[in-house]
Amino acid sequence: MSTERRPPSSDGLFILGLVGRAGSGKSTVARALEADGARRLDADRVGHEVTDRDPEVRAALAAEYGADVYRPDGTLDRRRVGAKVFSDAGARQRLDRLVHPRIVRVLRGQLDELRTAGFRGLVVVEAALMFEWGFERDCDAVLALTATTEEQVARMRAARGWTEEEARARLAVQRDNPQFESLADVTIDNHGTLDALERRAREAVARLRAAARRPDPESPDRC
Repeated sequence: MSTERRPPSSDGLFILGLVGRAGSGKSTVARALEADGARRLDADRVGHEVTDRDPEVRAALAAEYGADVYRPDGTLDRRRVGAKVFSDAGARQRLDRLVHPRIVRVLRGQLDELRTAGFRGLVVVEAALMFEWGFERDCDAVLALTATTEEQVARMRAARGWTEEEARARLAVQRDNPQFESLADVTIDNHGTLDALERRAREAVARLRAAARRPDPESPDRC
C-alpha cells in the first residue's frame, strides 16, 4: 500500500481519493457519498471543461485533429479523439501532457475553494488517473473499486454507448485491478448489488475516517 498521503491537517476536510478502472463503479459510489453530504470532485467532468473551454487546449486539439473536431455547440468530439488516442500512444501522450496538468490545477483549486467557503467534512475526488498524477498525496485516504473485465465492459457499453472494442481499448491502457489494490488504503470488489456496494463504501469511509482520528491508526483491511 502506498503511504504517500497528505500530512495531518486542521482544515476540516477529509479528502478521499476514489480510483479504479473504467466501469468499476466509481461514479456510483461518489454519488452515494454525495447524497450523504460529501462534496464530489469529478476529474472526468473537469477534463471535459478543460477540453471544451481552455483556449490553449482548444487551439492545440484543433491544430492536431482539425477545426471540426469541435462541434457547432463548442464541445469536443470525444469519440473521434478517443478513437485516435486509444490506438496511438504518441497521440495519447500529447493529449495527456496538454490536459492532465490543467485538470490537477483545477482540482486543487476546487479544494481551496471548499476550504475558503468553510466546508468541513468529506470530499470525494473521483479520478482514475490519480496515481499517474501523484494526486494521492493530496488525499487523506484512497479507496479503490475493482470488478471483472467483463463487468467493466458491460457497464461501459450500457452507460456510455461504446462498442465492446471501444471499451476494451480504454481498459487496455489503464492500470489493472491488482495495481489499484496495492496502492489504495481499502479496496472494494464490486460484484454484488447496488445496495451492497453503497453500504460497503459507506462502511469503508467510516473506518478510514475513524482511523485518521487515531494517534497511531491501524491499516484498514481490504473489504
